[in-house]
Amino acid sequence: MAEQKIIVPNIGDFKEVEVIEILVKEGQHLKKDDSVITLESDKSSVEVPSNFSGIIKKINIKVGDKVSEGTTILLLNTEENKKEENKPVLKNQDSNIKNKNKIIDFPKDNKKENVQLSSLSSKGKIKPASPNIRKFIRELGADISEIPGSKRFGRITKDDVKDYVKNKLIDTSVSVAPKKISIKDEYEHSEFGETEVKDIPRIKRLSGPHLVKSWTEIPHVTQHEEIDITEMEQFRSSLRDLYTGQKISITPLAFIMRAMVNALIEYPNFNASIDPVNGKVTYKKYFHIGVAVDTPHGLMVPKIRNVDQLDIKGISQKLRTVSKLCKELKIEKKEFFGGSMTISSLGGIGGTFFTPIINPPELSILGVGKSYDKVVKKDGKIITRKTLPISLSYDHRFIDGAEGARFCVHLGQSLGKDFAFKLAV
Repeated sequence: MAEQKIIVPNIGDFKEVEVIEILVKEGQHLKKDDSVITLESDKSSVEVPSNFSGIIKKINIKVGDKVSEGTTILLLNTEENKKEENKPVLKNQDSNIKNKNKIIDFPKDNKKENVQLSSLSSKGKIKPASPNIRKFIRELGADISEIPGSKRFGRITKDDVKDYVKNKLIDTSVSVAPKKISIKDEYEHSEFGETEVKDIPRIKRLSGPHLVKSWTEIPHVTQHEEIDITEMEQFRSSLRDLYTGQKISITPLAFIMRAMVNALIEYPNFNASIDPVNGKVTYKKYFHIGVAVDTPHGLMVPKIRNVDQLDIKGISQKLRTVSKLCKELKIEKKEFFGGSMTISSLGGIGGTFFTPIINPPELSILGVGKSYDKVVKKDGKIITRKTLPISLSYDHRFIDGAEGARFCVHLGQSLGKDFAFKLAV
């Protein structure tokens, strides 16, 4: 048994290159032409093969070492009687195809630069990429031959690698997605008594899939709050026509919408829409508030346009007009799109807190319950205050809990004692 040295071959113009990978270990049986280490210069990455077969006795280098031509990589115990010339040829890193360090002219920044190609795909096609990109690909465990390059001559960039991995993850999640389980009832409803089968109303058929998509794809967070609206209610009930003296009926929803506009101005993230696929966010400079309208045909959510340009009385009139058009099915389809934020009010029916579902592409929705009298202790006295329960749901991908809390506090201030009269201006 003879002992042979595996050395670093001619590496061209480079005096020293870095060892970035050791592909073998001591005691391992090595075959001729098996790769032993990977070297990386500022232009290429190459693998050094063994030109002997045998068992590795000792590895003389480690990752991070700088080596040059003639440096001993490892000692090998061989069983070959005839010595072969110890001049290994650098191997291509990304293929088992033998490659004698081909040099091509590769344009970069409008200048020709000699680049040592170190990667071929499994089909033998050149896959140009910088050493840092190759290292990034190796760390991710990806196959460079499968990554399409977006730059000239198919050069691979870091963004190309990220897009490839992202698409792989999406494909994997789709392929392993659980199948929908269909459960068939063992008994028909009619077996237990009298029934009547009707078609699902058209509006509910249309809105159903959108609600499912919103609930399953958007991480909802719902924040509940109680707002003291005692002074606001006193002001609202005191409104009179200056000429006739008749009482002016203004819905509380008009005050809430004006308060919402104030909060949207202060916290623009609530008046936005996101595109998570492309990593973009659209901030809206308009204030179109959606209002959930209960109709005999189902729930509709038309938009009240430019609420910031309307006074309290104008908002109230718009609400009546839009509600009437919805109940008569005379409202245009476009009026259901382009909203800033939505209000879902149960004040006319009853109830306190609930979890409203976000209406995409909006990022939030405000649920309003029925106001009630609440006994509180203030300045050492037990008093009754008019309280409005609200429930704010928001998209947690873009709006965090602290911002949600500040939004609720701002609403409370706009509807409270110090700001009630300003809303009427």
